[in-house]
Amino acid sequence: MQPALSVAPPELLRPSGRGPLVLTCEHASAEVPAPLRVSDADRPWLQTHWGVDIGAADVTRWLSAALDAPAVLGVASRLVLDLNRAPGDPTLVRTEVEGHPLGFNTSLDETARQDRLERIHTPYHAAVEAQLRARQARPGPVLLLSIHSFTPTYLGARRDVELGVLFDDHEGLARGLAQDLAALGWDTRLNEPWSGREGLIYAASRHGRAQGCPYLELELRQDLIATRADAEAVAERLVQPLLRVVDALG
Repeated sequence: MQPALSVAPPELLRPSGRGPLVLTCEHASAEVPAPLRVSDADRPWLQTHWGVDIGAADVTRWLSAALDAPAVLGVASRLVLDLNRAPGDPTLVRTEVEGHPLGFNTSLDETARQDRLERIHTPYHAAVEAQLRARQARPGPVLLLSIHSFTPTYLGARRDVELGVLFDDHEGLARGLAQDLAALGWDTRLNEPWSGREGLIYAASRHGRAQGCPYLELELRQDLIATRADAEAVAERLVQPLLRVVDALG
């Protein structure tokens, strides 16, 4: 049995924000909380797309500041526990990546799994619920937007898509946003590189549906936002398309 984790609370930005968006970033961190130990063989994987959504946190923080948007960011690597998966999802905790067994997950038993849910998953989603409810209590339309990034090359295959707008509902909003992003010159596609209709936008769908709020997930290719400067430049270009989505809410 693994000992209980020491995990910081989710990162909260602008909880009193009055902007039209509430932002989430489930894969914002590459941290592995104590007392889990990261081996030298494990460590490089934490800095890849398997361990963290490269650039997504920088985009989220910039948009939060620019739009006065409440935001919630995860504080543990998705390899410890994936906040964008349901508790019963088989990929909630991965024991290996690309054939490499992860030392800090190989001896995970059901008690340790529940501990991760209670200390990472539950507080994060409680924070998203609270931020969204607080913003909905203030005037004006609200869009819940989950921000993620994806690797340019996945299992040896190159991806040409640059931005993806993921949805399982609110298709009209998704199409409008995708068209506006494509008009800025990005190769933008709907439900790529993953489909929101396959349960892969768990966080946005869970909270949007529960609280009757329109929601989408935005995926950005990591080579476009790999540095903070690049991430902030991309975030700045996202502002007007995102505000036009809110305008469409009426």
